[in-house]
Amino acid sequence: MIDFAATLSAVQLLNDPMAWLVVPPGLLIGLIFGAIPGLSISIAMAVFLPVTLYMDFLPAILFLTAIFTGGGFGGAIPAILMGIPGTSSAVSTAFDGYPMSVQGRHSEALGLGLMASVVGTLIGYVALFLAVDTVADLVLSLGPTEMLVVALWGLTLIAVLNTASVAKGVAAGILGLLVSTIGYSDAGQMRGTFGSMYLLDGVPEIAVLIGLFAASELFNLVGRDYIVRDEALRVVRLRAILGGMAATVRRPVGLLRGALLGTAIGTVPGVGASVANLASYAVAKRRAADPDSFGKGNPDGVVASESANSSSEGGSMVTLLALGLPGGAGTAVLLGAFAMHNVTGGPRFITENKDIVYALIFGNMIQAVGLLFVGAAFVFAAGAIVKVPLRLLSPVVMVLSVVGAYAITGNMVGPVTVVASGIVGWFMRRYGFPVAATVVGLLVGGMAEGELVRSYQISGGDISFVTGRPITLVLIALLVASTLPRLIETLRRRRKSAASSSPADA
Repeated sequence: MIDFAATLSAVQLLNDPMAWLVVPPGLLIGLIFGAIPGLSISIAMAVFLPVTLYMDFLPAILFLTAIFTGGGFGGAIPAILMGIPGTSSAVSTAFDGYPMSVQGRHSEALGLGLMASVVGTLIGYVALFLAVDTVADLVLSLGPTEMLVVALWGLTLIAVLNTASVAKGVAAGILGLLVSTIGYSDAGQMRGTFGSMYLLDGVPEIAVLIGLFAASELFNLVGRDYIVRDEALRVVRLRAILGGMAATVRRPVGLLRGALLGTAIGTVPGVGASVANLASYAVAKRRAADPDSFGKGNPDGVVASESANSSSEGGSMVTLLALGLPGGAGTAVLLGAFAMHNVTGGPRFITENKDIVYALIFGNMIQAVGLLFVGAAFVFAAGAIVKVPLRLLSPVVMVLSVVGAYAITGNMVGPVTVVASGIVGWFMRRYGFPVAATVVGLLVGGMAEGELVRSYQISGGDISFVTGRPITLVLIALLVASTLPRLIETLRRRRKSAASSSPADA
């Protein structure tokens, strides 16, 4: 229930001018770090965490969440303009955003992504405001078996995102799963390291993503002068950006669906925006009247991805505020900021400091509106990338990608992984293997394996443990309900194709 007395007190807390002076620079920092491949949101928040030590608690958290909010959209900018996701949460944004840029519709795509991010962030925090207590109790009831079903559902995205042949899609997904198993397993077994100590912790996921998307795309662009071939289409138009923003609002169903799905997934610890954007994209494609247009510049794909990855921020804040647990790397840094100010999240924190909780939520809602203006100015400037000749742009992006990978790992494993996965990604693109399927396998595979091991350890292999957990059974039913229609549709297409080809063969 909403506490109206706490609401009024929260509004009074937000009268502090310092709480708003830190928001614009925070948004700008997030946009810049998110737009540079390899420099993630969590890195930006960690770099500026010491600055918050000299602030009061509320301005400090609003500054860090402003970085969080700005970075949520920042990763979409290179994804749209160059097909290179700035963060793992913008992977599916590149699927349709980049084809729109190649067609000269980059300004429209940037406007779509910006407005979807703003609305998604708003919806995520509205949901947090209305249901923070209820959702906290629900998250506490999720165990390894429930998380395993969530992970398995994530793996089904391989089939939905596959635009190549079934065999190639499965092969690409298996490749991602195999890469995710390198290093020590949750059971303490060492696998796939080939005797190298550098692989004991596994292959760095962000470096692989940079290689599969950034390096491989740069290899594909060799021989071209510009990203957009037609000189007349390289102009960045504010009117087109505003038109894209207006087009987003005209897609209320897809926008709301992506935002609610992202919020729900964001509440699950360890899942977050990396899965939310892919899941939302897959649902949008499945529900579309023309699913074959996805991956070729469909605006609905950009809206679905950006609304989900931005709204997941509000969902991840649920676990931080209500349980005192970080839902991902960004909220882990926020948890560190809480500790620096001698504040501990959890049910007692919400009960005793509801006015502060509401102030944080209202502050982030206003941040989302601020992103609309700061982001519009930023994308108008960033859109000029399509005017830069590729002979100048490609080396700069490659150097930034390699440096970013080195910053993540602290050794040469990052840069080597970028180059190796870039070569693999180039071969996959050349021979029709979907890179998206490999990414899904990589991001979800480790989670699925870990939850499987924990489920087995807790249950002792007894199937009655699963049947005795109603939430697990409900999630299994939802998993079957979401995948069965697509399977039936695929079988019908095959039968129809076989029937139509039989007379010709005769």
